[in-house]
Amino acid sequence: MADYVAAIDQGTTSTRFMIFDHGGNEVGRHQLEHAQILPKAGWVEHSPVEIWERTRSVVATAMNQHHLKASDLAALGITNQRETTLVWNRRTGRPYYNAIVWQDTRTDKIASALEREGKGDVIRAKAGLPPATYFSAGKVQWILENVEGVRADAERGDALFGTMDTWVLWNLTGGTRGGVHITDVTNASRTMLMDLRTLDWDDELLSFFSIPRAMLPAIKPSGLPGGYGESPDVSPLAGVPLAGILGDQQAATVGQVCFAEGEAKNTYGTGNFMLLNTGHRPVASQHGLLTTVAYQFAGEEPVYALEGSIAVTGSAVQWLRDQLHIIGNAAESETLARRVEDSAGVYFVPAFSGLFAPYWRSDARGAIVGLARFHTDAHIARAALEAICYQSRDVVEAMAKDSGVDLAVLKVDGGVTANSLCMQTQADVLGVSVIRPKVAETTALGAAYAAGLAVGFWRDTDELRENWNQDERWDPEWDEERREAGYADWKRAVERTLDWVKVD
Repeated sequence: MADYVAAIDQGTTSTRFMIFDHGGNEVGRHQLEHAQILPKAGWVEHSPVEIWERTRSVVATAMNQHHLKASDLAALGITNQRETTLVWNRRTGRPYYNAIVWQDTRTDKIASALEREGKGDVIRAKAGLPPATYFSAGKVQWILENVEGVRADAERGDALFGTMDTWVLWNLTGGTRGGVHITDVTNASRTMLMDLRTLDWDDELLSFFSIPRAMLPAIKPSGLPGGYGESPDVSPLAGVPLAGILGDQQAATVGQVCFAEGEAKNTYGTGNFMLLNTGHRPVASQHGLLTTVAYQFAGEEPVYALEGSIAVTGSAVQWLRDQLHIIGNAAESETLARRVEDSAGVYFVPAFSGLFAPYWRSDARGAIVGLARFHTDAHIARAALEAICYQSRDVVEAMAKDSGVDLAVLKVDGGVTANSLCMQTQADVLGVSVIRPKVAETTALGAAYAAGLAVGFWRDTDELRENWNQDERWDPEWDEERREAGYADWKRAVERTLDWVKVD
């Protein structure tokens, strides 16, 4: 029997291939970044061709480095940046346009028109999402309206829409030579086009965006025992069942084994994404959160979640590196921030793409407030780390109001969790303990779990729970007065970012 399960993790800034053993331990990986294309203010794009090339490279390199054959892998899972949208030609395999990234704000007029026309409440009721630039449907509409020839091809069935899981799987299974055009329920639930209760594309929602149904992928469960397909014989993965698909944040929820109602995790990456398992019922948010599918294993009812999505957290640290040039790499943000005891009244609200949960304000833009001549780059670095934590508290407060459940402990994962100062600050700001598991890359692990469960590599979710082990724990050190005063000032800083950009 094969000893390992692998996962392709196609993220916002990079693509990685990871291999895990039966204990959920990392056996190997390879990772490559791809370009961030910024044609205009608020526009963010990726090259789908570059991403597919990177995907092929990381798979081949990892397999070679660890002397593995396809027969060593029991299954492959795929996880991906979710709402990022592309349209390509099924006959040529070429994208009509770059992928429009989830952070992109060019569709703000589309989103505001939906609200103005009274369609927002329908979208919330059916899809569990507010009309926002974040989600895929507006991006598809923009491509159909602005790229020549796409609509005609879409109506003929030659233009295919997909999020990155769909693009990667289509190419893995042969592309123009019979590639499988599917997505899973978690990714479909991020489009504004799927009804959360039927788990199918909804004709009324499609009509809001004038999207032909023929261009949409088939919706499947997050794990499929027979697999969704296999790679051609020439691939390093030839014969490996492609058996699991999960959007990245849902994959992290599975990787953190949040299988019980009321369990929550927070992933710290380009943005922050907190999910709270609400069981087999979709819970409509009244406080700015999203209702989403957490996962659906084959033959089982879907499990839903409340989600708080924050656009800019880890990417604020990248901004310190790439735009301000005050650090040379992400790890230096902690070193620089530790030069001062606190931010000395400086607050950094990184609303570069507006504000996501719980505000949903596309008119907001970033601001650094409270500056005096006394302040240094160290204070700004510290304020950037605090912003990650305060934005997460905004979401925790909303979740408590929606669910009636007060957070007892927070499971965390993702690259930013390597920053011990940031995690300690998170515990201080929330007033609860923060725990990181030994395998911090839970996104890839969750995709591997979904695939492995589907093919019987793991028996059940109880076996997965046994794999979870604590790596580090941070307990709160601030007193209540400092915690509440800091949060009150954060809220005042957020107010100063609003109404900065006029949205029609």
